[in-house]
Amino acid sequence: MRFVTFLLGAAALLTSVAGQTSTLCNPLNATCPNDPAFGMNHTFYFNTSSTVTTSFNITAGTLNYTSDGAEFTVAKRLDSPTIQSKFNIMFGSVSVVMKAATGTGIVSSIVLESDDLDEIDWEFMGGNSTHAETNYFGKGNTTSYDRAIYYPVSSDVRANFHNYTVDWTADKLDWLIDSTVVRTLHYADANQGRTYPQTPMTVRLGIWAGGDSSLNKYTIEWAGGETDYSKGPYNMYVQSAEIKDYSSGSAYEWTDNTGSWQSIKSLPGNSTAMNAILKAQTPTLSTAQKFQALPQATKLAIYGGSGAAGALLIAALVFYYIRQRRAGALERETYNAKIEKEREEAYMDQMELKEKGYGGWNNADVAHQGEDALGGWGTTHGNNSPTVPSTPKFPNVSSNEINPASRNYGDSQNVPQSPGFHLPSAYNSGGYQRFG
Repeated sequence: MRFVTFLLGAAALLTSVAGQTSTLCNPLNATCPNDPAFGMNHTFYFNTSSTVTTSFNITAGTLNYTSDGAEFTVAKRLDSPTIQSKFNIMFGSVSVVMKAATGTGIVSSIVLESDDLDEIDWEFMGGNSTHAETNYFGKGNTTSYDRAIYYPVSSDVRANFHNYTVDWTADKLDWLIDSTVVRTLHYADANQGRTYPQTPMTVRLGIWAGGDSSLNKYTIEWAGGETDYSKGPYNMYVQSAEIKDYSSGSAYEWTDNTGSWQSIKSLPGNSTAMNAILKAQTPTLSTAQKFQALPQATKLAIYGGSGAAGALLIAALVFYYIRQRRAGALERETYNAKIEKEREEAYMDQMELKEKGYGGWNNADVAHQGEDALGGWGTTHGNNSPTVPSTPKFPNVSSNEINPASRNYGDSQNVPQSPGFHLPSAYNSGGYQRFG
């Protein structure tokens, strides 16, 4: 039975010609636009809406996304959620992992369809838990309905996921269940090839009610009986679809109106579908993820380069540290030399002062001049000498400041002292002591 599409809002399902689907432009009768090609192999996982929106059009209804995959639901009359690929394959392979819906009259479908109504089908009846139906059509030929054949499946098609595959070439068409070929159609076996599917096809997945009461009795009988919507909702789940295009290029051109595969020309270039998929699947990676994705040889080179860079950095740091140590040591030596010089200068000043006498005169110059040259402070004058006035005649100077008996001036009372000069404590010990 052909794949039937519901028209939302229509009073009944359009099935005037049983098993025939519509086409926007039939190349057998008109000059039609080129069909966009797939031109690659890819596995679609139907667990997010982005998978569908990137590569498929939702032609009817809506989808939900669950842990089991995309959920196609018939909850009421006229529900028929369906998706159709934005690309075509010419020839190719389609493998769908899915679980069919339950429900009398509910039909779960996998369909490959072309512009001139070539068609390849997998169909599952909600009232049949043990078999899957295979079918095909060429150029919309519905003169007979003896092409549908049912094959047993190892477990309930409604309760378990199975892999349903079509492998399609110019020579033959195989249907496989869980990787086992169950049916083969050779080109010559389809009316000498005239009704053999052989033109670019889109991939369609969907669910619909073949048992709707508005349909003719033959369709309802084929679907397994009339559908009771009150027992729904009825759900079909699609987990993944691996699609391979055996041709390459950007588009398929129909060069005449024969509908033969020899008349179809593959145009060179990357397909729009391929570019969209590659763009959607190029994630924004972190630095760690980008590094992890590099080849091992590249990683080793980076490790080696990083090690060398690290060694250079460490060497630079060591050199800088040593240079700073040397600069610091030089500064310290310069500072110590400066301090030492200042100490030596202070020492020389003190020695010169001592040589001149603590009163500021030079002992060697005045030693032969007698007591008067020393201002009355020679060694022959003592504290009890009657010639020494008790208070020297120095204006504005207190007696305490000039009385030799009131102070200790150095290592000998025989050394002339300067009354106003305060000596460091080092001189009280009887000699010079360097500043430490």
